Amino acid sequence: MRAYLDSCVLIHLIEQSPLHGTTIKAALKQCRPQMCWTALTRLECRTKPLRENNHVLLARTDGFFAQPDAIFPDLTASAYEFATELRARHRLKTPDALHLAAAIQSGCEEFWTNDHRLDTAADDHLKTVTL
Repeated sequence: MRAYLDSCVLIHLIEQSPLHGTTIKAALKQCRPQMCWTALTRLECRTKPLRENNHVLLARTDGFFAQPDAIFPDLTASAYEFATELRARHRLKTPDALHLAAAIQSGCEEFWTNDHRLDTAADDHLKTVTL
């Protein structure tokens, strides 16, 4: 099973958030999905450690994204076109529309997030797993 992990999910996981990190880690261990994310995901996850000059968290983040078995699709022109349609139809923010378009176009069966606003937009294409 292939799952796109939204930035908010990965931030909680990488930062070992006491509220959500444990739940996400357990879900990954139980389901063992083939994980998928884009360069946009990496950008969003690296922003806080860079802003705060937190070298430990930045190293942990970069280590996480270096996993060799993850799928790392490019955001192509067609992904941007599809994201534009999703954004217009469902009133999504641009990054959310891009994440969802990438997940759908890369053949993910699930979209893991903690953002309920994406449930309706994803409904016709893949299963949303809210953590």
